[in-house]
Amino acid sequence: MAPTGPVDRELSAPLPACCPDCGGAICFEREDEQFQTELPERRPTVTRFVIGIGHCTNCKRRVQGRHPEQTSDALGAAASQVGPNAMSLATWLHYVMGLSFKKSAAVLGHLGVSVTAGALSSGAQSTGTDLVPVHQEIVATLNDSAVVVPDETGWRVGGEGAWLWVVTNDRATAYNVADGRGFDEATELLNEDFSGVIVRDGWIVYRQFTEADHQTCTAHLLRRCHELLASNPDWARSTPREVKEILLAGLDARGLSKSKRLAVVADLTERVQLLGEQAHPHDENRKLVAHLTNEIDALFTYLTRPGVDATNWRAEQAVRPAVVNRKVWGGNRTWRGAGTQGRIMSALRTAVQQGLDPIEFLVRLARAPNPAMVSLFH
Repeated sequence: MAPTGPVDRELSAPLPACCPDCGGAICFEREDEQFQTELPERRPTVTRFVIGIGHCTNCKRRVQGRHPEQTSDALGAAASQVGPNAMSLATWLHYVMGLSFKKSAAVLGHLGVSVTAGALSSGAQSTGTDLVPVHQEIVATLNDSAVVVPDETGWRVGGEGAWLWVVTNDRATAYNVADGRGFDEATELLNEDFSGVIVRDGWIVYRQFTEADHQTCTAHLLRRCHELLASNPDWARSTPREVKEILLAGLDARGLSKSKRLAVVADLTERVQLLGEQAHPHDENRKLVAHLTNEIDALFTYLTRPGVDATNWRAEQAVRPAVVNRKVWGGNRTWRGAGTQGRIMSALRTAVQQGLDPIEFLVRLARAPNPAMVSLFH
């Protein structure tokens, strides 16, 4: 199959003068094609900026020129720097692909750019600082949204336990590393008075967002039913079977008209209420029904509100890459690094959601004289 892009060069493979097996003459029949896509030659580009320096004749202020491709105004001992494309690639390798800073430095070295792991770590901290207003914009965008999906997972900071929080939807994703799993930590990303729809798992903290409407994750409940059907004795399997049927009936109703969906919600809600009024001698069944009754107003929001998913899959997809990275290099060494972690991950994932190349976005951020003016949303 031919490549979709342009062909940069063309080489010929002529017929040999004679047959390599018997030495006979070769009769030309036709030409055919083969395509090979290759990386460019590993040769870094060194740019010398000639910078004008002067002063104001009125206030005597020192004035220095700046080229659009510069990322810093530093001169003298700090005048030699690694360019934004190389540093942004290293940031992407570390925070998205999960490579350590040492391995990221090795990749750049293979490409002809000599840099230390410490320099990459320091550069990431600077990027994290520049991303403070970008992260604030992401959080504000999520809090202005009609639907958000939060989740949390274990993390490590300095070898101690911590939590990585995420709030996401189809437009943006925000991460934050916190030292707890309570409501105070949840409100670091999601405002206490958030009034949209929260699609979440059964963690009790999310119920404290009392101004919001809720959708509890149907997949979590179905998984719990499957576990009980496998572990319960025969006489105690009717309850999880009934719950499973109720949940699947709700999922099957997603393609119906609005009026029919509302009728299904009323019927299924009544079935849950009747289930809660029955006796459940098996302890695990009693816990399941109690949880279902407690979540009754959050079971079928996806059938009554447009744009609401039945599960929290968006948040779980957002958490998964971070979990992989945690298993590779264990989390963060310091809380400053944890803050950088949250801001960079938020920017890179949101850039992809906005249809932007995350590396190009970081390059644009690095070259901006005022990083606060760089936005992901316009």
